[in-house]
Amino acid sequence: MKIRVLVVDDSSFMRRQLTEIINADPDLEVVGDAADAEAAWKMIPELRPEVLTLDVNMPKTSGLEFLERLMRERPMRVVMVSSFTREGSEATLKALELGAIDFVAKPRVTSPQSLADYRRELAEKIRTARQARLFGRRASAAPLSRPAIDHARSPAPRISVRSSVSTGMAGRVIFLGASTGGTEAIKRFLRGMPADCPPILMVQHMPETFTPSFAALLDATSQPRVLEVQGGEIITPGTVYLAPGHSHMVICRNGADLRAELVQTPPVNHSRPSVDVLFESAAATMGRRAVGVILTGIGRDGAQGLLKMRQAGARTFGQDEASCVVYGMPREAFLAGAVEEVASIDQMACRVLSLFGRDAL
Repeated sequence: MKIRVLVVDDSSFMRRQLTEIINADPDLEVVGDAADAEAAWKMIPELRPEVLTLDVNMPKTSGLEFLERLMRERPMRVVMVSSFTREGSEATLKALELGAIDFVAKPRVTSPQSLADYRRELAEKIRTARQARLFGRRASAAPLSRPAIDHARSPAPRISVRSSVSTGMAGRVIFLGASTGGTEAIKRFLRGMPADCPPILMVQHMPETFTPSFAALLDATSQPRVLEVQGGEIITPGTVYLAPGHSHMVICRNGADLRAELVQTPPVNHSRPSVDVLFESAAATMGRRAVGVILTGIGRDGAQGLLKMRQAGARTFGQDEASCVVYGMPREAFLAGAVEEVASIDQMACRVLSLFGRDAL
């Protein structure tokens, strides 16, 4: 069965281009296209699409206004089609907060290879959206809860982990990785972190034009300071370091200091920045003084790096399936034996801070 897609865009050229690109994939089918929100709203009951592609900027009712109504009255799986501008990135982050599964750039086809690459990316995101959990609006205004802890554990790795870590927490650093669904998961995790939390280094799979806006959004909504790494920053408590969308991030020792550095080596697991690259540097540099957290996302990036962290003595956590938009990365890490403890996204900050004898906010 083909995945049924409805294309919503005010540009007739863009609707035609997206339709041709989507229909070129054998397991996808555009069942209709709409020039505005009202037309799309009327078509949904009749066409029964499984996934919508939705333009961020549209006349009359904007893409965000339509998405908010959709998630409130008839939740659906949506992939936003965004321009890579600052305004476009800010609107797209808002769309993810409202409940969109993922986003893709407007196509800029300059060669047969760029067309093939774009078709592959768009098809993958539509397939992922079809399989993703539908939470409706995932706005950060939802209250945090502290339900009972899930003590599900994966098989132990080859090197055992200490059973007691109630002491010796000073100098620890938290390392975090996420992909699809991660923007909201990270916001929820950081909302539980106090202003003087341990340093946090994190990778979210995201284009380089989006990471500055994402860092600014997190900085405005979190107690700790959040910044996009430029390279060479000294790691200090109370600060969250976000990898930029163009480079891998690693942690290095420089004398008595720990620093966040950027490297331009090839993509790992089709990603740069890669969670595996960050986690492997954590294992090599921090050993037992690291804490690893892997959140929602498609694929397996981070699984082997988290395993190396656990083998080096780090404490490791994975987001549970029920709270993931896409249970891909945490699942792969769990199956690899990399995850010591499973927790929901609302429990995660509490569980991590408990290692430091601290409570979540």
